[in-house]
Amino acid sequence: MPTQKPGEIPARPGEYVERGPRGGEVPKPRQITIEPRDPKLPPTQQPGRTWERIGPPQD
Repeated sequence: MPTQKPGEIPARPGEYVERGPRGGEVPKPRQITIEPRDPKLPPTQQPGRTWERIGPPQD
């Protein structure tokens, strides 16, 4: 799946996980839920990291 940078408008609501600069896994990744009303993706734990959508929002 494509990744998105922090501060971008989310392509779709859902569960997102933090990825490394080239899309790889990172130690202790942050996982977030983006709702339809969320205006943009939050900052990552370190500069250069991105967000990857991993599925629909969890209830």
